[in-house]
Amino acid sequence: MSKNFYITTPIYYVNDIPHIGSAYTTLICDVVARYKRMSGYDVKFLTGTDEHGQKVQDTAQKKGVNTQEFVDNISSKFRYLCEVMNFSNDDFIRTTEERHKKGAKKFWQLLLDKGYIYKGEYSGWYAVKDEAFYSEKELVDGKAPTGAEVKWLSEESYFFKLSAFQDKLLEFYHQNPDFVCPRSRFNEVINFVEQGLEDLSISRTSFDWGIEVPGDERHVMYVWLDALTNYITALGYPDENAKDYQKFWPANIHMVGKDITRFHAIFWPAFLMAAELPLPKKIVSHGWWLIEGQKMSKSLGNVVNPVDLVEEYGLDEIRYYLMREISFGQDGNFARNTIKARVNGELANKIGNLVQRTLAMVSKNCNDSIPDIPDSEIIALYANDSLLSSLEEVFGDYQKKMNENEYNRALDVIVGIAERANEYIDHKAPWSLKKTDINEMKKVLYVLCETIRYLAIILWPYIPGSSEKIIGCLGLGKDDISFDKMNKDNALVPSSNIVKPDIIFNKVL
Repeated sequence: MSKNFYITTPIYYVNDIPHIGSAYTTLICDVVARYKRMSGYDVKFLTGTDEHGQKVQDTAQKKGVNTQEFVDNISSKFRYLCEVMNFSNDDFIRTTEERHKKGAKKFWQLLLDKGYIYKGEYSGWYAVKDEAFYSEKELVDGKAPTGAEVKWLSEESYFFKLSAFQDKLLEFYHQNPDFVCPRSRFNEVINFVEQGLEDLSISRTSFDWGIEVPGDERHVMYVWLDALTNYITALGYPDENAKDYQKFWPANIHMVGKDITRFHAIFWPAFLMAAELPLPKKIVSHGWWLIEGQKMSKSLGNVVNPVDLVEEYGLDEIRYYLMREISFGQDGNFARNTIKARVNGELANKIGNLVQRTLAMVSKNCNDSIPDIPDSEIIALYANDSLLSSLEEVFGDYQKKMNENEYNRALDVIVGIAERANEYIDHKAPWSLKKTDINEMKKVLYVLCETIRYLAIILWPYIPGSSEKIIGCLGLGKDDISFDKMNKDNALVPSSNIVKPDIIFNKVL
């Protein structure tokens, strides 16, 4: 089995600065990328910005700035978000880069040479906000299904023969029943295709901020054909012998919001079929963040800036909250009182409290070192102790949920370990054992230290900074954060030094 893994975010449209929704999508990819690296995969994690189209040009003009300067500025804010949120992306692609333009033009020419592009005239309902055309039957109360305003547009256009791929797409969907996750979104995609596909307008003449169509400079490429090719241009396409293209294409996961699932599950596979290139393995579609029960919008003034959240609550606190609060695939509701509940109730009171109370007892009663129990006792504890012997099975449950895209439920497993460990402390009462059975106290504290080690390792994809802090308190380093070390052969060495921790997670007041 190939141990290469390629995961992508959608490239983010630069008509405005990053918000909580874009931070969430990239965070999911970061968690998956970190998890896969820990699982032994060679990972390529791509994000970037989509910088062409009428909406971008119009926004720049309204602000009275040069369009290239405008996109440079906004794109830099998405790069900065990657730094602030500690994202581990390996590359950042911009559609205004020459490497992308070169690949997009080659891709267009390939589709043209294969007979899938022709010139005609388009008339239809167009939503500038969505950069998408909609049929009459798709309109809801005279607007796009997304609520965007539409206008009737009629202009010369190049078309892609999307209609030629209806049966091929349906056959592909049938052969690949897990192509789109969750299944409810896949059913929506299949239903849309079954109703019939019309050829797709893929160029514009009404504005000029885009990649010129090869051989016809009056036209620029439709933003979706331009944007979707980023997934291969970032790998070195059109050079199909490029190292990264050979190694990582097709993508294992395209992570997208539910509003752009159709473009990735219908248009993109059809383009690739036409070009006779491999199709991605899976489209994973997540829900939206509502803000205090309302859809996020600038007009309502409820757009949440993730950089501000990190400054207010802390980096790992926000990473944890975003992954924990929403049931993956469904819409979630952002509310500040729920941040407080998650941070205080789970991070501080359960995980942080477990680490601090355990290591405080170890520090006080074992001379700032891991309890000095013999190796034979460690083997016996792994076999017989109720908490330690269960960790292998618990880790298997965590892996299963991660592999099935149930990222918030994987955190259920982590919180469950902390809850059980805290109950274990209360039940075993090591403070009492100190007076009656010092050796038993040492065994109890050793089990708790080993449990914390496991906990720190499986926390790392979600909150790497805090994970490294916890593992450091055990006297270990970042190299010890490895799934391969979650076994008794790599158990904590008795009598090795620990570091009594400061507060791991500050409570939200």
